[in-house]
Amino acid sequence: MNKRDKHRIAIIVAGIDQKYQSSILSGIQSVASECFLDFYVFASFSGTMDNEGHDIGELNIFDLPDFNDFDGAVLLTNTIDYQYVVDDIFKRVKESGIPAVAIDNNVEGLYYIGIDNRSAMREITEHFINVHGFTKFNYISGPADNPESAARLEAFLDVLDEHGIDIEENRIYYGDFRAPSGKAAIEYFRENTDYMPQAIICANDVMAAAAVNRLFEAGFKVPSEIAVSGFDNTFNNHNFRIELTSVERPLTLSGQLACKMLYNHFNDIEQERSRILNMSTRFTESCGCCDSVIHDVSEYKELNISNYSHIENITNYMTLFNQLACELHGCSNFEDFVRSLKKFVSYMNPEEFYFCLCDNWDKEFIDQKGLVVKTETVNINYTETMIVPIAYCRGNFYEIESIHKKDLLPDIPEKNGDDKFYYILPLHFGERCLGYMAIHNCRVSLHNAMFQSWCITVNNALENIRKLISLDFAVKTLGRLYAQDTFSGIYNRNGFVQATTDIFNMCADEGRNIMLMFIDLDGLKVINDTFGHDVGDNAIRSVADVLCRSCTEGEIFCRFGGDEFIVFAADYTESDAENLTRKIDDNIAAVNVEAKNSFMLSASTGFVIAVPKKGEDLFRFVTAADKKMYEMKRKKKLSKHLRS
Repeated sequence: MNKRDKHRIAIIVAGIDQKYQSSILSGIQSVASECFLDFYVFASFSGTMDNEGHDIGELNIFDLPDFNDFDGAVLLTNTIDYQYVVDDIFKRVKESGIPAVAIDNNVEGLYYIGIDNRSAMREITEHFINVHGFTKFNYISGPADNPESAARLEAFLDVLDEHGIDIEENRIYYGDFRAPSGKAAIEYFRENTDYMPQAIICANDVMAAAAVNRLFEAGFKVPSEIAVSGFDNTFNNHNFRIELTSVERPLTLSGQLACKMLYNHFNDIEQERSRILNMSTRFTESCGCCDSVIHDVSEYKELNISNYSHIENITNYMTLFNQLACELHGCSNFEDFVRSLKKFVSYMNPEEFYFCLCDNWDKEFIDQKGLVVKTETVNINYTETMIVPIAYCRGNFYEIESIHKKDLLPDIPEKNGDDKFYYILPLHFGERCLGYMAIHNCRVSLHNAMFQSWCITVNNALENIRKLISLDFAVKTLGRLYAQDTFSGIYNRNGFVQATTDIFNMCADEGRNIMLMFIDLDGLKVINDTFGHDVGDNAIRSVADVLCRSCTEGEIFCRFGGDEFIVFAADYTESDAENLTRKIDDNIAAVNVEAKNSFMLSASTGFVIAVPKKGEDLFRFVTAADKKMYEMKRKKKLSKHLRS
């Protein structure tokens, strides 16, 4: 197999800041090249903010991939807290017909890589009972509907039952596999049980570490007063006050095997549908088995060097992050936002970075009259066309107007040929879907909570810009509504005054002529009585259209009220005013020739030309023009506007 035969693989995962997920992803990336696979990691940080609206926005990213456009998939759906999302992913993958590997979630019809959760949890629980003699337990579980979590809890309860040990329901706390759950569990046990247990068994290391820390804060000694165990061996024990008894599992190997399974499938190499990996229990300090697993001073030195490098990276990251936050939140328009984000993309120095926005990300819902329509819903879907304000590849920014959603990323020749491992993350604010960004080979690690904060900062800043755009739009809309006659679409009296005041005053100051024409629709009452008010409304709009076609030399006109209109112009002569009158008459005649109306359109006009005095009121000339118009109207017969 050569480079041109590489397959595109979608990865579905939540919480890439957690050790479990990052270890598996690292395993996948380590063998992706030799298996001739390119990966697109659709990742969310759902479930971390205790905010359902935020989670909906994060979970949108899993709707983005069309699995028909991929050759295979790796599914870490056990990291997603919402079962309906998991069910939908499995449904779409199966409908696509592509091979998929599910890690730690045994799904019929898919390849499976997992561990024997029951055996591992049985071994830990039996160790606590048989070796340490514990009989009073509490348990910190993961989500009740998570398959791994459920299997571990069931094995724990089975061992207790086999040894005749009872446990009350309030001694089992259901968390979410994250650190805050471990702390919350200790608070729950202290408030809702009449005594603390001899041992607390946890469904993973992250919750166990947080629980140990909270126990120490509350004055309990671990393990002499309360023993604790974890599971997964994902917590860096040497950096904590006590090393955790846990189950060591080959997470990196799980990722590597997922690649090998897909490689075998593509090359018709026979293999088993499922692989159950071996684990080893690790009994250390937190259950009282030994003081430490480090016996060589050189190991501590290596650990200190590693920790120093880690802290230095965090400090540099936080400095960059704070600069980004300050600069983005200081942006007052979208152009500034893009410039600022481009600068920080350059600092992060990824091999590729794409910022893709829904083509309606900054749009409001507008009705035919130009009014903002209030709606209780927001856009929660990606649009078929995505605009791309930032496209960065190998040190260069490219001008990309838009792409189709199915393409996911712009087609830039410079990016082709190399191994690809894209992280694709949602852009959103609450439930509102704004777009997504894609990152490939970034020098800054994405597998940490700070990157989540980075994403939140970008999302919040983008939403601030969207709100500024919406506010500007609203101000302009209100200004237009204040100045526009929404019925006819031309200026209303307010707009007319705004548009003419400065010119009128200038003419008064400089002794220049102004022209004021008054126009009245003939026979509106007869039209309304004969054909109805809807037809009468059309007659009013027809006069407005005639004025739009006639006033082409800078004249300002408006609907003065009812069936009355006025036109203003500077530096007009009698001849100019007579020409405008003829143009209006000719355009009215053209409307009648078209015969689209059930009536004959007719209007009477009158105008005055004068040099205004300083401080004089414009509407004095409106009154004078109105009198001229009535002189003309008396010469007409009202019956002429009706069709025979």
